[in-house]
Amino acid sequence: MSTSNNSPEQSQLGKTSAYQTHYDPSLIFPIPRAEKRAEIGLKIVDGMAVNLPFFGMDFWNAYEVSWLNLRGKPQVAILSVFAPADSPNIIESKSFKLYLNSFNQTKLAGTDALLSLLQTDLSNGFGAPVQITLTPQEQFGKAEFHELDGLLLDRLDIEVDHYSPIPEILSADHSQAAIEESLVSHLLKSNCLVTGQPDWASVQIQYVGAPIDQEALLRYLIGFRNHNEFHEQCVERIFCDIMQHCKPQKLSVYARYTRRGGLDINPWRSNFSTGKMPSNLRNARQ
Repeated sequence: MSTSNNSPEQSQLGKTSAYQTHYDPSLIFPIPRAEKRAEIGLKIVDGMAVNLPFFGMDFWNAYEVSWLNLRGKPQVAILSVFAPADSPNIIESKSFKLYLNSFNQTKLAGTDALLSLLQTDLSNGFGAPVQITLTPQEQFGKAEFHELDGLLLDRLDIEVDHYSPIPEILSADHSQAAIEESLVSHLLKSNCLVTGQPDWASVQIQYVGAPIDQEALLRYLIGFRNHNEFHEQCVERIFCDIMQHCKPQKLSVYARYTRRGGLDINPWRSNFSTGKMPSNLRNARQ
């Protein structure tokens, strides 16, 4: 699947779309990660970022997945997709939704048949193998919720007058001994790169290093309020800005975005050599 000329402006975002109801993998629209990674200073060689300062995963959850069994009876499930951060592409979210809708009137022999198609098509789209799980309707009642653990930055009574990211305000007190800390905010808001529609998120920042100025960090995060970028790009920008200006020894950034069009996208980036992958549990706003 060639993605060399795929830009967000060429996708279905913000356009009137015909909703296909029969299986069509061509609806998937990959967008290379490289251009935005170059923008935040990462090294790009032959269209791919090299020597990434992080590893991680993009957790996708799709709540509107349906198909027909061989007798024509609708089936429903919740789909979770785990795409590695070093994959060359993201998948534009509206195209992801259109692709899932193409199963709505498609007859399949069972969940194994659906999983096989999803595994192949989404791995091709991201340009790397992905992990997928399906939660059938009989297990919906077992779904768990969990808020991000950490000290709430939103408790701080600060004055805010900038609504675009200003990484230069980030700082850490390197005269102090290194600490291990988890900080959480529910005030992260960014906007879709193409349509400008708001994207709402909770974010968790875990680090080991000199104490980070919490008020400055909260102002910085609020500064994304008028910023236009996709979810994955925002999290990578946050990670790189904190690394550059606060220089922690270890850093992890995890954002849980609220769903739009039945999809939520939750990027996680870390440089912990033994970093534990976070759970994919929904929070209250999701």
